[in-house]
Amino acid sequence: MNATTPLAVITGGGRGIGKGISLRLASEGYRILLTYNSDSFSAEETVDMIRSTGVDAVALKIDCSNPSEILLLSEHPWCLEGIDVLILNHGSYERVTASELTDGELRRTMEINFFGAFGVWNSLKKQLNDGAKMVVIGSQLGIKGSPHGADYSASKAALHVWARSLAQDLGPSGKRVNVIAPGYVDTAILAGDSKEKREQRNSEVPLKRIGTPSDIAGVVSFLCSEDSAYITGAVIHVNGGLFLP
Repeated sequence: MNATTPLAVITGGGRGIGKGISLRLASEGYRILLTYNSDSFSAEETVDMIRSTGVDAVALKIDCSNPSEILLLSEHPWCLEGIDVLILNHGSYERVTASELTDGELRRTMEINFFGAFGVWNSLKKQLNDGAKMVVIGSQLGIKGSPHGADYSASKAALHVWARSLAQDLGPSGKRVNVIAPGYVDTAILAGDSKEKREQRNSEVPLKRIGTPSDIAGVVSFLCSEDSAYITGAVIHVNGGLFLP
């Protein structure tokens, strides 16, 4: 594969939902440039899985809350050739009750989840090809809130509204921006669940199971395809019926 092969840039693309997206888009012929911040093993493992299928991929260590590191991403030769898909997926979630949340904790979460996503977009926007697609991974908590994750909820709410505003602004250029708001997904966030807690989560969902990264990746695939050519500015809830706004 070469520079004529479409490129997907996926922040936090080495594990969890990001890994699912990386593998799905690679299976559809995209070169994959994924970022990670701390888990180099998972990121390189994902790259190896993709390369084993004959598709090119690379992992970059990028702290998306650090403007200097984001600049390194924008200067990667693949990005300079042009980006066809941008997936803003990275994020941080720390359980802190809303009433005990400190100013510093809120600012840190916003720096990573919201300003980090904005910073990646702002650094890469001139490298997006005509007709590029952008998908922002939000959360149901960005709409309904959370008693133990107010900072996370606030950051995702900001992402939702910013992305929808961007969709309106970019529409005339042919670029599309959409948001996916997952519910429970089997990733590291839920890794600490006891058996009883996992069963409780399953029972809360009308489809009687928590989601998988591939469930989210399938919707990303749709939003990056021509089947969704008339969809932009949407917030698509992928939660098994758990939350119906």
